[in-house]
Parts: sequence; structure tokens; C-alpha cells
Amino acid sequence: MEFPSLGQHCSEPSCRQLDFLPVNCDSCKNTFCMDHYSYVRHNCPTSFTKNVQVPVCPLCNTLIPGKVDELPDIRVSRHIDADCKSDRAVSRRKVYANKCSVKGCKQKGLVPVVCDNCAQNYCLRHRHPLDHTCTKADTKPLGKAGIAAAMRNQRTTETKGGKSLMTSVSNGFNNFVGGGRSHAGYTPTSVQGNISEDAALQLALQASMSDSTGNSARAASNATSSSIPQFSQEQEDFLLAKAIAESEREAQAVGNGSNGNQRRGNNCQIT
Repeated sequence: MEFPSLGQHCSEPSCRQLDFLPVNCDSCKNTFCMDHYSYVRHNCPTSFTKNVQVPVCPLCNTLIPGKVDELPDIRVSRHIDADCKSDRAVSRRKVYANKCSVKGCKQKGLVPVVCDNCAQNYCLRHRHPLDHTCTKADTKPLGKAGIAAAMRNQRTTETKGGKSLMTSVSNGFNNFVGGGRSHAGYTPTSVQGNISEDAALQLALQASMSDSTGNSARAASNATSSSIPQFSQEQEDFLLAKAIAESEREAQAVGNGSNGNQRRGNNCQIT
């Protein structure tokens, strides 16, 4: 060490720090560093012999009580900011009246910063909706640009409605032919009503031919199906798919019957 004779060690047994500016306790007369010079920090055994001084507010001349180990300057500053009744302190508090609405934040500002979503005042640190976890950020009304974008999206959806409908009908037909017959809880009467299968097949064929034959075929179909109840486009598509599936099943049954007869003829033996 370059200056072994300078400074003194702290009298606290757990510290013993070499301090070049030590503080002598006026009660126990020991030397301590800046961290242990107070009565409470070094557990001064004779601190009760000293009078406890209570600071006085310089504005309102009010005694400011507090903890023993608390600095008087901190007490006075806190009193002026919160409890002082003098005109100067009250006017100062009115200037900084914009308190942050975040729980635990004690910041006060000169200028109010109001959130557009929740209409609460915040400090500059918590002014963004993500910083104060704004609960109404998702329900903010659309501006002019947002309304225009929504209208453009709606027009685009309407122009593509026909293509989307044809795609959904074709997907429904493929699902019915591939595995739609395996659904146990499905009831065809909820779609075709009480009409027979022949009438449903006739109605489906008429609906499929109406787009290609023009107005004459449409008039003929209306005359033929005058006694048959009207159905929606989805019901007609389902009836057409059902008729095609029934015809395929009948053709498959006929083929299986002919193959069985041929096998029985080949198995005949003459005794």
C-alpha cells in the first residue's frame, strides 16, 4: 500500500474497511465508514442517550416525524410533495396533476397523455397500449382507411361468390360418392321431403339440363314439376348426387348377379 498511515479502519467487526474519510460516532466515539456511521447500522449501544431530532418543514413549520435511520432531507422532500399545506407546495402539486394510471407508477407529468382506446391518462413511459396492457386496444373503431379496406374486401368476396359456390358443390358431391353413404345418422328425408326417388331423379335431371337448354327447357321443366315442391340449389345438388350413386349401386348389383349365375353354371356336375 502506498499510504499505510492514511485513513482508519471501520470499527464494525463485519466490515473493517479502510476509509480515508471516516466518521466518528458522537455517542460511542468509535470510527465508522460511510455505510455504518448511523446509530442503527452499527447498533450503537449508547444511542438512547442522544436526543432524537425531528425535522421541521421550512414552508409550513410543521414537525415531520419518521423513522430513526431515515435521513431528514428525505422526510422533508416527501412531506412537501404530499402533505404540505403551504401555498407554494399546493401550487407546485397542481402543476404536476397528471398522474399515471398504471398501478404502482407514481409518475406525474405536466402534459396529459390520454390513451385513445381506454381514455386513461399515462406517463410517457406507459403511453403505448402495449406498455399499459390496454384492454380496449382490439375494440378500437375503424378509421376511414379501415372502412375503405373492409368495403374493398367485401366487393372482392361478392365477385368470387359464384366460384366458391361451385367449388363447395363439387366437394360435397365427391364426399358423398366416395364415403358419404357411410354416415349412419343422416336422413335423406330431411332434404328431399316425402317425394319418391323417381320424382327426385326426374327433378335432378331437369335441374341439370336447365342451364344448357335455355328458356324452352326451363319452361318445360316448370310445367312438368308443377306438382312437385320447390327446393333450394343445395337440395337439388344433393338429389342429383344421390340419384347417380343409386344408379351406380344398381349397376354393380346387376354385375354381381350375372357373375354369380356364371359361377353356379360352371359348378354343375353330371351324375
